[in-house]
Parts: sequence; C-alpha cells; structure tokens
Amino acid sequence: MSAAHCEARDPLLVVEQVVAGYSAADEVLKGVDLCVGAGEIVGIIGPNGAGKSTLAKTIAGLLTPSRGRILLDGQPIAGRTPREISGAGIAYVPQEQNIFPTMSVRENLEMGGFVDPGNSGRRIEQAFARFPMLAKRRRVPARSLSGGERQVLAMAMGLMVEPKLLLLDEPSAGLSPIAAQRLFDDIVAINRAGISIAMVEQNAREALTVADRAYILVDGRNHRDGLAAALAADPDIRRIFLGG
Repeated sequence: MSAAHCEARDPLLVVEQVVAGYSAADEVLKGVDLCVGAGEIVGIIGPNGAGKSTLAKTIAGLLTPSRGRILLDGQPIAGRTPREISGAGIAYVPQEQNIFPTMSVRENLEMGGFVDPGNSGRRIEQAFARFPMLAKRRRVPARSLSGGERQVLAMAMGLMVEPKLLLLDEPSAGLSPIAAQRLFDDIVAINRAGISIAMVEQNAREALTVADRAYILVDGRNHRDGLAAALAADPDIRRIFLGG
C-alpha cells in the first residue's frame, strides 16, 4: 500500500507491508498495511495474539521491521530510535508501566516534556486545563490515582510533546465500563482538538464506536478494514469479533 493508495484523504502515517517480531525467527507481523489520515481516529482490533501491540511497538520504534516501510508525513521512520520517532511527532502510550507511580502528577507531566523543557511549563498548564482532574490532584503521587485516571495521566504525558499522532496501546485494559467510557470520551475530545489517534484496543465494540476507520488483524495479517461504522454493522464481524 503506497501513500497514494491509502484510504485516508490526507495520509499522516503509512505502514506498508511491515514484517516484524521479537527475533529473526519470530515474525509476529506478516506484511501489515495501515494508514492514519490527518485528524482521524483509527482503531486496530482483533483477537489476542493477532499482533496489535507488536504493530504499535514497531511504529513507535521499540521494534525494527525486517521488511516494509513506515512513513510519517511522507518521511521514513522505520529503524529510527523511539526518541527520534517521538521528536518526529508520534507519542506512544504503552499499555503498562506508562506512568511514574512515586512521582506527583505534575512531576509525571514534567517527565513527559523532558525533550523540550523550555515549553514544559506552558504545556503542563494546557494539560491541567484539558484534564481538570489532573489539575486538582497535581501534587499527589501518581500511584494514588484510579486506573482510569492513570490512563488519562499517561495520555497527558504523551501530549506534552505536542504530537501529530497519539499512539495508544490498549488504553481501556483493566478499566471498569464506566471508567472506560470516560476514557473514550477523553480520546474523542483529544482528537477533536486536532490530534490524530491510532488506537490498539481489545474492546472492539467501543473502538468501532469512536473510530473513523478500523483495521482488523488476525494472525499478524490484515483481515478486514474500512469505515468503523460499516465494520460494526457487518453481521460476520459482529458474530466473530463483537460477540453477536
């Protein structure tokens, strides 16, 4: 899939025939294609072991693809370091170990902005304005936050670099339905502020509700993709991936 054939009108991220894994003999991704357009929310769903989180780690630079291309704004980023990829405009929020538990909420935000300390103060105030809950608890240790609040803090840390693309890996994992719904509301609000989002999500039904488009991975390969609403309405998709 070239940028010209990307489903998005204004391609920001293009993943083209990417093969990657955790060793030379372990190909988790077997030629995956994906694109995210400017201003889009794109969901990445599929069964356990499909390669969703591996794809996120490969885009973020934690894994280097053995084949294929990854382009951000038309520039190749595959093989660059995570810090370089962050500097290019991708903020990756991993599923686990995504905050510093013993540090205060404000100190966590400072850590999120360490690559550009000169603008850190302004961006922290923007984070507090965007997420009033964090402002109220700015001085408390991050470990005292609820699961949903921790995920909001992790996203706020990602936003400290003013990214073009927020890359979320299983943001609702382990959250109660109410906390997950609040988090998805925050994700939509971040997107409406102009930030593109690629979201790996186990909660396929909710992901298809908030996404513009979605990709379904099965066994490290593209299975289906298209408009999220159309996928959610497809009887086969509902039966296999959405529980009826």
